Amino acid sequence: MSNLILPGDIYGVTEKAGIPIASSRRVAEIFNKRHDHVLRDIQEIIISFPKSGEPNQNINQYFTSSTYKDRGKRYPEYLMTRDGFTLLAMGFTGKKAMAFKIAYINRFNEMESFIRNLVEAKADFPEFTRAIMDAHEEPKTYHFSGELDMINRIVLGMSAKQFKGANNLGKVPSIRPYLTPAQAESVKALQRIDIGLIVAVPDFQERKKILAEQYIRRTVKVIA
Repeated sequence: MSNLILPGDIYGVTEKAGIPIASSRRVAEIFNKRHDHVLRDIQEIIISFPKSGEPNQNINQYFTSSTYKDRGKRYPEYLMTRDGFTLLAMGFTGKKAMAFKIAYINRFNEMESFIRNLVEAKADFPEFTRAIMDAHEEPKTYHFSGELDMINRIVLGMSAKQFKGANNLGKVPSIRPYLTPAQAESVKALQRIDIGLIVAVPDFQERKKILAEQYIRRTVKVIA
C-alpha cells in the first residue's frame, strides 16, 4: 500500500507501511503556521524526547525525517503518526486550532479504518475467488462481479460502479476501504457467508434471499 488518499481529503493524511501519517508541511498549511516554525517545534520535541524516561519508546514511532521537492530543490519535512501529531499540536493555540486538532484526529482514525478495511478485503478475496472457481466449470468475469455486486446492493443499495460515481471515487480498484465501518463490517460478513453458499446453494436468487435475510438480522441485532 502507498499513497492512499481518503475522499475529499484536505488534511494530507496518507499512509506509510500500513500506518496513517501526515506531513509537517501540510500541518503547517492547515494551521496557518510557517513550516520552519513547525520544523523547529518538532525538533524541540525530538531533542527532549530521550529525557522523558518512558521505556520501550522510539522517536520514529512519532516522527520520521523526510524531504520534498519544490522548484528543483529538496527541502526537509517530517512525517508524523497520530501520536506525533498529538504531541506537536499540544502547543498549537488560537481560535481555530481546536477545530483543526479534532479534524486531524478524526482523519487519522478514518485512515486507520481505511487501511484495515483494505487489508481485510485483500485477505478475504482469494477464498471468495476460489469458491466461485469451484462452483463454475468455466468461470466468467460476470460470475465474480455479479456475486460481489449482489452483496453491495444488499448493504449499500447500489452496485460498486454506482457507489464510485456517487462518491467521486474514479477508478479505484475496490470500494471496500471507502465504506463506513458498519458498511464494511456488513459486506465482510455477507461475503464470508457467501463463500459457503456459492457451492451449497447454486441458485443465485436463493443465495441473494438468504444473504438479504442475514443482513436484516445483523442490522436488527446491532440496533437492539
